[in-house]
Amino acid sequence: MLIRIETPDDIDAIHDLTSIAFEPMAYSDGTEVAIIGRLRASGDLTVSLVAEEDGEILGHVAFSPVTIDGIHAGWFGLGPISVKPDRQRQGIGKALIASGLELLEEMGASGCALIGNPDVYRGAGFSSDGRLSYHDLDTRLVQHIVLHGPAPSGTLRFAPAFES
Repeated sequence: MLIRIETPDDIDAIHDLTSIAFEPMAYSDGTEVAIIGRLRASGDLTVSLVAEEDGEILGHVAFSPVTIDGIHAGWFGLGPISVKPDRQRQGIGKALIASGLELLEEMGASGCALIGNPDVYRGAGFSSDGRLSYHDLDTRLVQHIVLHGPAPSGTLRFAPAFES
């Protein structure tokens, strides 16, 4: 399996993959495909990686700027992340996350935050200390990983593409 930065030729495959990966998920509101498109159009798609095997896109992950208490401070958000349904739970998502975090660290990023199930993202190094919040969500779901500097504290806000 090859993990690489997306190319323009991957956009349709990412669209299709994201649609089929999120369709059966109870937590999905169906906006994931549109969010990726808006991130790309606004220039906020900072890191976009695909997992490819034998010419087929099996997974995709997006990273975009976030603010904490209105300040960017080098923090990024993870998501959406998609893996082909019949290839889930095989380490593809974890490999995409690790590659993305490595690129963010090389860029000098302070860290990465996400909203998600702690049981899923703990294995990739994410955790919650309750000091980072997002709307009225349980702070256990608001997770982060520090790459440089102190742990974040405050209110997390994702790129505008998540709110359109």
